[in-house]
Amino acid sequence: MLNQPTSAGLASRPRRKGATACALAILAAVALLPAAGHAQSAGVSEDAALLLKRMTDYVGQLPQLGMDTTNTLEVVLTSGQKLQFASDSRVVVQRPDRMRADRVGDVISQSLFYDGRTVTLLDPVNNVYATSPAPATIDKMLDFARDSLDLIAPAGDLITTDAYQRLMADSNSGFVVGKSFIGGVRCDHLAFRGDDVDWQVWIEDDSTPVPRKFVITTLDVAGAPQFAVVVNNWTTSPDVSAGQFQFTPPAGARRIDFVPVSNSGATP
Repeated sequence: MLNQPTSAGLASRPRRKGATACALAILAAVALLPAAGHAQSAGVSEDAALLLKRMTDYVGQLPQLGMDTTNTLEVVLTSGQKLQFASDSRVVVQRPDRMRADRVGDVISQSLFYDGRTVTLLDPVNNVYATSPAPATIDKMLDFARDSLDLIAPAGDLITTDAYQRLMADSNSGFVVGKSFIGGVRCDHLAFRGDDVDWQVWIEDDSTPVPRKFVITTLDVAGAPQFAVVVNNWTTSPDVSAGQFQFTPPAGARRIDFVPVSNSGATP
């Protein structure tokens, strides 16, 4: 997160064990996934596993992609009352080492730039930014940003090349709910459960099995708040010109530092 003593600064997602979204990000309150490599749980139906694997294989092999997301984050007050906060994001990916994510929302507005060498986060409201050296692939950058900078990119866990392993790592059960429509698009609705989170995904029922909706319910937080992402305007031919991923500070912008993860909870 950014080393900035104002509540209007860039927010990050609390990290906890479980399956995540989409990130994408920066998506607050979504669970952190353990390392890849876990086998499918015996409690996950074969149909659900096959549909999820088909989606992650398809998205993971795309050389480039773009999507818009509409995100809803629930926050539970100490009284038990729930509030919802909305944001819209635009994500552009060029594999293996370019990514751009822009978010405008109730709580935070920010842009993430990754050019294969550095990751930069811009807060346009306060006109401040932070930059850090980053690993040379999108997958490794997303892990580095999460673990070292406390940043979660929008839809991040849906676009990695090993998304299936990440999503299934802590899933104890899963099944196909049935057919559904998201934005007029026919989808397969899948539901999974882990120790700390329940999560659902709606996958387009077509030759292009892209995710159309993703919902996470956090079980280890009072009130079980949800985080929902609806994906719109999927494209496999976005603008991937160099200017999309290279960060140029706006006029008058001030550079600040990321707060190390170990200090992220400290008072500035």
